[in-house]
Amino acid sequence: MAECRIFFISPRRILVPIMLCACFLMTLTIQAQTLEPVSYHTGVWPIIQRSCQGCHHPADAGGDLILTSYKDFQKGGREGSPFIPGKPDESLVIELISGDEPVMPQEGDPLTPEEVELLRRWIAEGAMDDTPTQEEDPISPSQPPVYTVPPVISALAYSPDGKTLAVSGFREVLLHKSDGSELVGRLVGKSHRIESIAFTSDGKTIGVVGGTPTQFGEVQLWDASTNTLIKSIKTTYDTLFGASFSPDGKFIAFGCADKTARVISTADGKELVKFDNHSDWVFGTLFSTDGTHFVTGGRDSALKLVEVKSGAFVDDINASNKGYGGINAIVRHPQKDQVLSGGEDRIPRLYQIFRETKRDMGNTDFNLIRAFERQPGGINAAGFSPDGTKIGVGGVGGATHIYNVEDGKRVGTLKSDEVAVFALDFHPDGQQIATGGFDGKIRIFDLASGKLIKAFVGVPLSGKKMAFAVTGMTCDACVSKVQTALTKISGVISADVSLTDNHAIVQITDGKVTTDDLIAAIKSTGFGANVKN
Repeated sequence: MAECRIFFISPRRILVPIMLCACFLMTLTIQAQTLEPVSYHTGVWPIIQRSCQGCHHPADAGGDLILTSYKDFQKGGREGSPFIPGKPDESLVIELISGDEPVMPQEGDPLTPEEVELLRRWIAEGAMDDTPTQEEDPISPSQPPVYTVPPVISALAYSPDGKTLAVSGFREVLLHKSDGSELVGRLVGKSHRIESIAFTSDGKTIGVVGGTPTQFGEVQLWDASTNTLIKSIKTTYDTLFGASFSPDGKFIAFGCADKTARVISTADGKELVKFDNHSDWVFGTLFSTDGTHFVTGGRDSALKLVEVKSGAFVDDINASNKGYGGINAIVRHPQKDQVLSGGEDRIPRLYQIFRETKRDMGNTDFNLIRAFERQPGGINAAGFSPDGTKIGVGGVGGATHIYNVEDGKRVGTLKSDEVAVFALDFHPDGQQIATGGFDGKIRIFDLASGKLIKAFVGVPLSGKKMAFAVTGMTCDACVSKVQTALTKISGVISADVSLTDNHAIVQITDGKVTTDDLIAAIKSTGFGANVKN
C-alpha cells in the first residue's frame, strides 16, 4: 500500500517571498519613473563624436555613413538607417556595438556596457533629437569679428610672391600687405581657432586648418585672387594642426588631436590617407620634395615617414625613444629632403628624411645631421630662409634665434614677443623675417642686421586712436622705453612707436584714459611729447 504524506506549509513562508517580489517590482517601477530621458545632445552625441566620427565624416564616409549631425545619423549609409526609433533590438547600431567582440568601432576601444545601454535606452525612448537650435551667427564675411584686445597669433605665412602676409585671428585669417602697411583682406570662417596657414607653391590657394575644440576640426581652402572660400571640410571632433601642401598643390596634409595625420584631395575634399601610427597629438606635416612621401611630427616625440600613395608607414626618421620630448614644429628644407624639428626639449634638430644607414639595436639617431644649441624655452615655431642657408627658431621667452645651417652657429637674436613666439616665416626675398606670438603683434625684422622694421597688431582694434609727436628719441632702445611706458597704462590697447616718424600711435579704450595721461607717460621716459595734428 502506498504511503501518503501530507505537508503543511506555513502561510508565512508563502507571504514573505510574495512581499519581497512585490517590493522588488515596486523598486524597479520607481527607478523607471525617476530615470531621466536620455538626451541625444548631452548623452549620445559625445559618444558618437569620440568613438565614431573619426571614420564617418564628409571627407571619409566609411560605409557611406556620416555621423557629424543627427540628420546624417538618421539618414544612415549603405546599410540603411542605423536605428529604428522605439526598437533597439532591431537597430543595426546596437548590433554592431554590442557583444563580447563588437564590430564597431573598428578603431579605438569598444564602448563600455554603460554607453551601449545608454544608446539602447535612447532608441527605446524614441531616438529623439534635442540638439539646441543654433542662434543666428553674429560673425560673417560681411560682419567680421570685432576686437578690443589683440588675440594670440598662432599662425602666419607669406604668399610666394612676397606681396601678402596672412595672419591668424579669431575665426578668420587676416591678409596684410607684406610690409604691414595695410589690411587688404579678411577670410572669415567657422573655426574658432586658426592653427596653421599655408599657400600652394603657385600662390593661388590658401590652406587654413584649425577648428573649434571638442566640436570639430576644419580644413578651409580659399581662392587667393578673390578671397572667396572654395571649400570647407570638417573632419574629426577637435582642432587640426600643421597644414602642408604637396608640391603640385593636389593634396593637403594636416595633423589631428585624435593622434592621426591625414591627407585629403584639394580637388574634391576626399580623404586619401589616414595615418594612425602616432600615440599622441600630431602637430606637424610636410611633403618630400617630389611629393611621394610625407612626414609627421607629434607630441609623442616621433618623426615618421609615410608613403602618400599607399598610406603605409615607411620609417621612424628620428630616435624617438631617446626622451627628446614632444615635437611642436617641423619644416622642410626648401630644396632638400631634410626636416627641421623643435619642441619641448628645446633643441632644434635637422634630419635627413630618407635613411641611408641601417637601423641598429641601439636605435642610434643615424638620420641626424645637426643638433643646434638648446633654446631658453620650449620651441613653438621654426622656419628656413628661402635659400636654405639659415633657420629661425622661436618659442617660450619671446626670442627668435637665427642660425647658419652649414655650421650651426647663431648669427642673430630677435626680440619677437614679450612672452612667447608661436609663428614665424621668412619673406620670399630672404631679406626679412616676420614673427608673431602671445602679445598679438606682428614684428618684421631685417634679417641681415636684426633691426626691427615694423611692429603692428595683427587685427583691427575697436576704440579710439591718438597720435603724439615724440621728440628726443635716437635709438631702438628709446622706442622700446616709450612703448613700454604707454602699454602699462590701464586702458591702452596698443602703442605703435616709430623712430623714423618720431611719433606714437596709441589705441585706447574710449573713456578710460586721457590725453594728459599719455603725454605724462611719454615724458616720464625723458622724451618730449605733444598731440600730433
